Amino acid sequence: MIAVAAPTSEDALLGGKLTLRQPLRGHRFGHDAVLLAAATPARAGEHAIELGAGVGAAGLALARRVEGLGVTLIELDANLATLARENAARNALADRVRVLCLDVAAPIAQLAAAGLALDSADHVLMNPPFNAPHNPSPDQARRLAHAASPGSPARWVDSAARLLRSQGVLTLIWRADGLADVLAALTARFGAIAIVPVYPKPGAAAVRVLVSAAKDSQAPLCLLPGLVLTDSNNKPSAQAEAILREGAALVLTAR
Repeated sequence: MIAVAAPTSEDALLGGKLTLRQPLRGHRFGHDAVLLAAATPARAGEHAIELGAGVGAAGLALARRVEGLGVTLIELDANLATLARENAARNALADRVRVLCLDVAAPIAQLAAAGLALDSADHVLMNPPFNAPHNPSPDQARRLAHAASPGSPARWVDSAARLLRSQGVLTLIWRADGLADVLAALTARFGAIAIVPVYPKPGAAAVRVLVSAAKDSQAPLCLLPGLVLTDSNNKPSAQAEAILREGAALVLTAR
């Protein structure tokens, strides 16, 4: 029986700086991926790993912004991993971006066989599944991408800690009402925690938090000014426009 490829669409990101193919059904990338890439403080010559990369939106956006950065995309779904690999080639980034079809919690031997050394990455970025598992989507790919299982933040943070070098930086995006779970997961291995709330509009409650933390650091937590996505007229704020369309960085350190 010949497998039929799922229908896909070709969509622009970063104001057309990236063109990515993604499934028409299931999880589709959005603002979260771009915000995650913008908040990752990577530099040329470093190595960044994205866990749960999907079709590669965040990792490829990061690679596009930071010339000379090496990026590894880790994705469990083989179809999405294939699309991520094709997207890297489509955007002329295949020389700096590799894609591995792995579980984020793969055993050490499996990581080593894939060429991933423990305690070596400069950065890990991730947008883990963070929705409550009630009323799960009937689409398996969408369900895996969105629905968090109990203890999910701790497992993903533990995987990041295995891969990061000492003082390496983890950057993640999570729903705002789950911040306590993220902080609990980070406490044992990370410090220098910086938090940027993301607000949909002025006066509204935050819907996301961007969080960065350094492995083995003892520096204190820092709560930074929030990012407001739209103004009172429901138009993109200047900062959001710079990040989402122009590919500007979002610095998660105190000025």
